[in-house]
Amino acid sequence: MSTSQPPPDDPPLFALMNEVGIIEQLARNRFDAAQADGLLLSHFVLLNHLVRVGDGTTPARIANALQLARGAVTNTMQRLEERGLIRLAPDAEDGRVKRVFLTRAGRARRERAVRDATAALAPLLADLPAGSVEALIPGLREIRRRLDRARDG
Repeated sequence: MSTSQPPPDDPPLFALMNEVGIIEQLARNRFDAAQADGLLLSHFVLLNHLVRVGDGTTPARIANALQLARGAVTNTMQRLEERGLIRLAPDAEDGRVKRVFLTRAGRARRERAVRDATAALAPLLADLPAGSVEALIPGLREIRRRLDRARDG
């Protein structure tokens, strides 16, 4: 286990983003290992996005929101559709455009992934002071909102 410290002269904002990035890598590996049926984090991210934004968004909007290439989103959507977790339908006004809908199975699978990932990570954080994880959430959400706004222009 590495306990290395960043250089003391790193700016706090960089140090924060560096820690978030490292946490993301470590959590991604735990998440993937916790999914009994091979659901990947990239699949979960799309399911989770649909829960957050609701049904009927387009693949292009998903790609933009997740900052992924359209081909990567198309590939992920194909895999999720094959598993019955999402449904693609032509847009009612423009048949060339597809709309993405979360199925009941997709919503249930997202909820199971949350439970499985939480169970896999909780023991590692069990000895943190009470409320410390919850206390971080508002500040991290605000940083994410600002980054979202900057992305969207």
